[in-house]
Amino acid sequence: MNLFNLSLRFNGFPISEAERTLKEIQEKSESDFETYIIQKKREIVSFHIKHTPFYKSLTKDVNLLDWTTVPVMTKRDLQQPLKDRLSRNYSEKNIYINKTSGSSGEPFVFAKDKFCHAMTWAIFKEWYGWHSIFNTKQARFYGIPLDKKGYYKERFKDWVTNRYRFNVFDLSETALDNWIKEFEKTDFVFMTGYTSVIVAFANRLLQRNLVLSEICPSLKVCLPTSEMLSEEDKKLLEKAFNIPIINEYGSAEFGLIALKKDEQWVLNNLNLYVEILDDNGKVLPQGEEGRIVITDLYNKAHPFIRYEIGDIGSINAVDRKTSVLKRLIGRKEDYVKLPSGKTAPGLSFYYVTKSIMKDDGSIQEIKVLQHALNRFEIEYVAKFELTEAQKAKILVALEKYLEPGVNVLFSKKLHLERTKRGKLKQFTSLLKP
Repeated sequence: MNLFNLSLRFNGFPISEAERTLKEIQEKSESDFETYIIQKKREIVSFHIKHTPFYKSLTKDVNLLDWTTVPVMTKRDLQQPLKDRLSRNYSEKNIYINKTSGSSGEPFVFAKDKFCHAMTWAIFKEWYGWHSIFNTKQARFYGIPLDKKGYYKERFKDWVTNRYRFNVFDLSETALDNWIKEFEKTDFVFMTGYTSVIVAFANRLLQRNLVLSEICPSLKVCLPTSEMLSEEDKKLLEKAFNIPIINEYGSAEFGLIALKKDEQWVLNNLNLYVEILDDNGKVLPQGEEGRIVITDLYNKAHPFIRYEIGDIGSINAVDRKTSVLKRLIGRKEDYVKLPSGKTAPGLSFYYVTKSIMKDDGSIQEIKVLQHALNRFEIEYVAKFELTEAQKAKILVALEKYLEPGVNVLFSKKLHLERTKRGKLKQFTSLLKP
C-alpha cells in the first residue's frame, strides 16, 4: 500500500472501502445505475430529516417520492455554527472539517464524515489516473496558511502527496523567474492551481520566449482550477507550456465535480447528483444554462442537498450513466497590485480574511475592493460590527500575505453588490489597466 493510502487510513479515512464502493457503482448496468441514484437521493434526504435538526428545519413539506419538493440550500443557510449543522452522532472528533475557498465572498466552515471524504479521494485517484498523474510529482500553485500550525499541516500533506507548492502570494518577475529555475531542476509530471496564477506564469514564459515543456520535459498536463479558464487563456497556456490543458471543475465542498477526458468534460455523477435550475428553482432541460445545484449522496455528517454552489452551467447526457458539463460560467479574479510593484492573485484575500472566519456564521459575506495601490476597502455583511481586534488580525494577515504599508477601510453593509447573474466576486480591482 502506498504512502498516500496509508496516510488516509492512519487518519481514519476508509479509502479501501470507498474504492470498493466506487467500483460497485461503476459496474452497475444502466437501469441499476438509475435506480441507485434515485435510492441514494431518497436515503440522504431521509437520513438528514431524521438525524439533523438543522436540516429538518429547512424541510417543511418534503415528499421523498417527489425530488422537486426538496428545498434548494444556499451558502447563507449554512452560515451558522458548525455544531448546529452536524447530524446526531457526529462531532469534531469523528469528521473532516474544512473551509470554503471564500472566492464566492460567502465563506463558511463545513464538514464531511470520514467515509464521504474517502469517497472524494477515491474519485480523485481514479479520474487523475485517466491522465496518469495521480500521486506523481505535482507543481502546485495554491496558497498556504502562514500560521505555524496551518503551514506545517499543509507542508506535510504536500510531502505525502508528492507535490511542490509554489508561493503564489508573490507574482513579481523575480519570483516567476525563480519558478522557471525550479522547473529546470525538478521532474514535475503535472501542474495545477489557481487559474490566474498559472496564466501569470505563462505570460512570463512568453515574455522570455521560453516553452515550459522544453525546460521540463517530464511535464505531461496542466489542470487550472478554482477560477474560470477562458478560451483565450487556454490558448495562451498551450502556447507557453506546449502540453495538454485539462479543464477541471471542483470545489472544497465536493472535491472533483467534472474533469476533461477525450475532449468531453465528464461530470462526476458517482457520489454526486448535479442539477441545472432556473431562477425559480425549476429543473431545466438538457443543454439549457442555469444555476448549478449539487447533492452529495454520501455526506451523513453534514447536509449538502440541492446545494447551490454559485456557478452557472449546462449539462448534457451521453447515456443513462454518463453526463458531461457543456458550459461553465464561474469566477475569474482580478490581480492585486501593490505599492512595491508586487503582484498577487485576488484569491490571496481568502487567506487574509480567514483570520476572522469562524464557524459561527457571524461573517456572512465579504468583498474586497482595491481603490489605489495602497488603499483597499473590505465590505462585509455580518451580525455585528468587526471589533478592533478582528480588524487588527486582518491588518496583520495583510502584511504577512501581501505587504505592509497599505491602508484598509472597513465598511459594514446590509448587502453587497453582485453581478448581473447574482454572483458575488470576492476581490475587485478598481485600478485603471
